[in-house]
Amino acid sequence: MQKHKTTLGIDEAGRGPVLGPMVLAAVVVDTRAARRLTRRGLRDSKTFGAGEKGRKARENLAAEVREVASFVAVRVVDVCEVDRRVVRGELNALERDVARELIAAAPTVHRIVADGKRLFAALSDEHPHLEALDKGESKHASVAAASVIAKHRRDQLFERIACRYRNLFGEIRGGGYGNAATREFIRSYAQRFGRQPPEARRSWPYAYLADILGDSFDPWADSPSERAGQLRLSL
Repeated sequence: MQKHKTTLGIDEAGRGPVLGPMVLAAVVVDTRAARRLTRRGLRDSKTFGAGEKGRKARENLAAEVREVASFVAVRVVDVCEVDRRVVRGELNALERDVARELIAAAPTVHRIVADGKRLFAALSDEHPHLEALDKGESKHASVAAASVIAKHRRDQLFERIACRYRNLFGEIRGGGYGNAATREFIRSYAQRFGRQPPEARRSWPYAYLADILGDSFDPWADSPSERAGQLRLSL
């Protein structure tokens, strides 16, 4: 009897936010598990929304994925690491490097599907059975499962950030993305402490802090050694 074919899905959560880490996940499911997860409502994690209901749905599905998947791996990329690579113009290279780590840790599979055609297409030279697809979460359950696992982990990590500041600033909304709620929190933090919160990505633009911190504000001012270490060296 032929075994069910296995697929390794790779996806990320938190590439674009102002606050908090980026998370990549890899999930291996066979065809039977993929059908089961699809029947349970598995889909792109972003479609569940950012509210409590969406977070709970992702939490429940993440548990379901871990129950039926033969392999689940998560890699949290800290803000400092994101900044270091962004300053060098290497954010895409960073994601590919992490994807390589996840693939190396995974068991042998029939197929690898990574979300992001331009981002991950180069990896097909190293792994001929890898397909880089745009909107991969809607095309294979393994990618949707990786999306849910990554987003759920980022939900958990962002909740720690929100909890850290809740007593001082109230509820931290916006999920750390570059929206009005996130800007409101960062502005409130800057007014109180005269700098950005440590969870903020220094390599992101902060024009909306100019009236508080001044036009010449240096986002790296409170961590000059980090800045020096992240600039490209002249050889």
